Amino acid sequence: MTSEERTRPLQRGVWGVVATPFRGPELAVDPGSLGRLVAHYETVGATGLTVLGVFGEASSLTVRERALVLSTAAEHCRLPIVAGVSSLATAPAIAEIDEALGAVDGRIVAAMVQVNSPRAEIVIAHLHEIHAATGAPVVLQDYPVASGVVISTEALLRVIDACPFICAVKAEAPPTAAAIALIAERTSASVFGGLGGQSLLDELASGSAGAMTGFSIPEALVACVTAWLAGDHDEARRAFTPYLPLVNFEQQPKIALALRKDLFTRRHLFDEGAVRPPAAPFPGQLERLAVEHLARAEALLVGGRR
Repeated sequence: MTSEERTRPLQRGVWGVVATPFRGPELAVDPGSLGRLVAHYETVGATGLTVLGVFGEASSLTVRERALVLSTAAEHCRLPIVAGVSSLATAPAIAEIDEALGAVDGRIVAAMVQVNSPRAEIVIAHLHEIHAATGAPVVLQDYPVASGVVISTEALLRVIDACPFICAVKAEAPPTAAAIALIAERTSASVFGGLGGQSLLDELASGSAGAMTGFSIPEALVACVTAWLAGDHDEARRAFTPYLPLVNFEQQPKIALALRKDLFTRRHLFDEGAVRPPAAPFPGQLERLAVEHLARAEALLVGGRR
């Protein structure tokens, strides 16, 4: 397969991973809050959105709710959308992609599919069947914390080589910078880091195309990635380094999603910070720290250090 026959790489930049807001005791999807969040991503210069990802709690949503989330995101911004796929099995994954394409015609540029086996040949067969059925370009997500699947970088490269419709790889198996360096060197597909931006600067230095992640201050992600891709690496470091305490606070295991939703609420992007089980709720003991971290971060924004 020649490089000319490969799907065009996903555009470089920041692809915001969209959290799904809920409201009320029934934890219903909140379209108003979702609309504010996606509009904010567009306003601050995000390249695109990743909707129904792991941090979008897609596995807790009904088919109707997933369609509502996608249609709301498309209605409130003009950004291209990557639709996340929760299922690891082939037939349910195809069904999810078909539902997404039906809900948001013409706005979805790729489907993000998780690695479903440590064996390259199984992943290759899985992806080929998905692409044959849906025609969607694929963002291949390697996120063992969510999938439970651990695959070697060499096996991942065999998958990419065998699947020319892969437009990007989301590398979230630490050490991410090492994997990104190998993938970026040996494939034309875009490679993105995630994990809330914890290793963003090292990932950019290793050849990543930007970030595909969420963070309560997406302005900082955009400022960093924009400067780096423009060749101003010192400015990228200056733009992002002051936010690292908040990045590390927000990415605490088990409660990262609740922390991010709480911070979005404090920024008035969400009305409520609720999560659905099995996600862990926001620990009240951390409220003071959340307020202090966010106050410092917002002071940086006001001061123009973006």
